[in-house]
Amino acid sequence: MRTQAQCRPDHERGATAVEYALFVALIAGVIVTTILALGPIVAGLYTAASQGW
Repeated sequence: MRTQAQCRPDHERGATAVEYALFVALIAGVIVTTILALGPIVAGLYTAASQGW
């Protein structure tokens, strides 16, 4: 029995790899943006907690 990957032509496998790469890049961008946006807020919370509120 052949797997789905074996049934696809080579040009479709390459396109799928590009789509996955773009998806991973998008997720990485969202993670970086979230960290940059929330970083100062979290740092402020840690500072306040270390000073006893």
